[in-house]
Amino acid sequence: MEKIKAGIIGCGVIGSEIASACVTVLSKKIELVALYDIDKQKSAGLSKLIKKDVAVDAPDELYDKSDFVIEAATGGVARETVKKVIEKRKSVLVMSVGGLIESQDLIEEAKKKNIKLFFPSGAICGIDGLKSAGVSKIESVTLTTKKPPRGLAGAPYLKEKNIDVNSIKSETVVFSGSALEAVAGFPKNVNVSSILSLTGIGAKKTKVKIVTSPEFKKNAHEIEIIGDFGRMTTRTENVPSEKNPKTSKLAALSAIATLTAAVESVRFGT
Repeated sequence: MEKIKAGIIGCGVIGSEIASACVTVLSKKIELVALYDIDKQKSAGLSKLIKKDVAVDAPDELYDKSDFVIEAATGGVARETVKKVIEKRKSVLVMSVGGLIESQDLIEEAKKKNIKLFFPSGAICGIDGLKSAGVSKIESVTLTTKKPPRGLAGAPYLKEKNIDVNSIKSETVVFSGSALEAVAGFPKNVNVSSILSLTGIGAKKTKVKIVTSPEFKKNAHEIEIIGDFGRMTTRTENVPSEKNPKTSKLAALSAIATLTAAVESVRFGT
């Protein structure tokens, strides 16, 4: 069986983890053929680390070489990547789901053209249950995210509201609103609200609360889903990535699991 030729856009923490998986546990099914990052040192460094000379100088070169594109960059890059893969009729795995939270048009276009889009569940559990509940009627979806101050530092919303998270001494709600507002205000912190929105009742109806405290040592996500099926609650306590405290370790593992499911014939879960 011919291997799937994969290219990764974004060579940060998650992109690096996916690249390592491609050349080890997934190497029988996937051939990593291209790495691209706007910071050429990152793609060159990752190429050297995995011992494959696959760094490219431009995204178009990656698209031309790859059958399967993996986006692990930013929300802004995600939308452009999906537009490109639709145009070039490739498959794509999207990590920066927040970039597509208002792009239902692109998702519908991909469906019409039979382009395969994969969205990992990221740092949360419960997506399978939410998908199942969506077959009937969902009344509400609420996400409560709890992170240590360093996991929220630099967010645009905090700057706009002049909130210094490092001065917070006890458990404090720093944001409450819709998922659409949360993604705009915390683009690098609550990507999980995007996958919840796209899977469930939409970004305007999905509710998000963000809480921080110096006592928090882990990133935690609590989800409540209410609908015709009944009531579902989940809680995920994540270990932050050693290299980036804004990212949970489970996010990269989720990407690798999704990629594995994409190339295997047997799948588990909804």
